[in-house]
Amino acid sequence: MTYLHTAPTPYVLADLVPRRALTDTALVVSGAALTAMAAQVSFALPGTPVPVTAQTAAVLLTAGALGARRGVMAQLLYLLVGIAGVPVFTDGGSGAASVLGATGGYLVAFPIAAWVVGSLAARGLDRRLRTSLLPLVAGSLVFYAVGVPWLALYADVSLAKACSMGLWPFLIGDAFKALVVAFGAPGAWRLASRYDRS
Repeated sequence: MTYLHTAPTPYVLADLVPRRALTDTALVVSGAALTAMAAQVSFALPGTPVPVTAQTAAVLLTAGALGARRGVMAQLLYLLVGIAGVPVFTDGGSGAASVLGATGGYLVAFPIAAWVVGSLAARGLDRRLRTSLLPLVAGSLVFYAVGVPWLALYADVSLAKACSMGLWPFLIGDAFKALVVAFGAPGAWRLASRYDRS
């Protein structure tokens, strides 16, 4: 299958499905639903209001698979549904207070990270193991770049203290989640290639 590598337009895994409005809607809703389910996989760490969750992995995964536009729409839908009162945030949380609270910066970063990851994936970086980690690292940096200063402002602490609460304890876990997604994406492309040739 050569068109996966020579397509003249940006190409992500979701583009293997014929483009229709109904299909795009289903993909966006599925991305938001996956993020909501991943939010319920969480546990607290002592000394920080920021929990360990599977959310960020869901954001990275869906953004890489859906691309920038659909990835951003999925995360905006997730946030809007949660703000509207549906218990989709961590531990069944909902409402605007969840987005405006101490961990709100990480939530606000979701659409931004989705755009970054989706844009890089569309350039083909997720198709080979040697480059598949780059979009995910970039997306993770967005989480921290927005979430940590937000936490510092909310908790009225120094940036160094915010890093000790919302960055350093999460690096190993986030690196593991990124590695899992990074290994999965090239495998998905290989499976798609075999299916196309069959």
